[in-house]
Amino acid sequence: MTPYRPLTLPLSTVLVTGAGRGIGRAAAHLFAEHGARVIVTDLDAAAAAAVANEIGPDATAFELDVRTRTAWERVEAECGPVDILVNNAGIMPLGAFLHESDDTIDAIMEINVRGVMHGMRVFGRQMTERGQGHIVNVTSLAGKIPIHGMVAYNASKFAAVGLSASARLEFADQGVSVSSVLPSAVRTDLSSGVQLGGVLPTVNPEDVAAAILRTCATRQAEIAVPRYLNPAGVALALIPERVMSLVRKAVGGRRALTGVNHETRGDYERRIAQITKADQP
Repeated sequence: MTPYRPLTLPLSTVLVTGAGRGIGRAAAHLFAEHGARVIVTDLDAAAAAAVANEIGPDATAFELDVRTRTAWERVEAECGPVDILVNNAGIMPLGAFLHESDDTIDAIMEINVRGVMHGMRVFGRQMTERGQGHIVNVTSLAGKIPIHGMVAYNASKFAAVGLSASARLEFADQGVSVSSVLPSAVRTDLSSGVQLGGVLPTVNPEDVAAAILRTCATRQAEIAVPRYLNPAGVALALIPERVMSLVRKAVGGRRALTGVNHETRGDYERRIAQITKADQP
């Protein structure tokens, strides 16, 4: 494997998807604080522009629907070379698998999986041609741990974890690193209306942003947030299913299926509905 060239943040251009809110916004600010030029992208153009305005002259904003390869290529043509790509955009509808609409499931897979693939293929190509670069995919501990009420979301995040690990192998010999950041439950709009805690500890967007930044130095393959959960996937695979079922019951493991406050979650669910019905360019 070719050693990775060190990343100098004040000389780097960083593109963050889903940066209009939550983890993406926190990551964009943190990279800017460390001297990087930041490209703020989001499906919500106004939200992306607002974050870029908060950061100042070292940030630019682009509307980006990660579901379409042509949208990625348009951004690439305008922004030029990128040293660090942060694939953060994602959606998390909740509900019983058999009751989810085809449109909702399609959107989950298109955004959470195909969107990551598009970004890696477009910007990964320019990085491998230069022989340097770093890609961070914000996946989830839901890519290791199945959770009630998240069947399609779980599937998308298991896929994102797997594609990150496989792409890491392919890109390594060309000097490009791929890291997967796996947050626990995060206090963002995605988790609104759900009682947090219990099955997984709760973290803030800034905690995840710090982990994203850390991978630029360590080039670590996977990092959980919080870090003490790094061995969680292996540990859970060794626990008998009957024991795990009792643990889930004791800590309220069905809350994402049966305990959602849809009034509190209303704004997020309306945005998801708009995304699933939106005409793609």
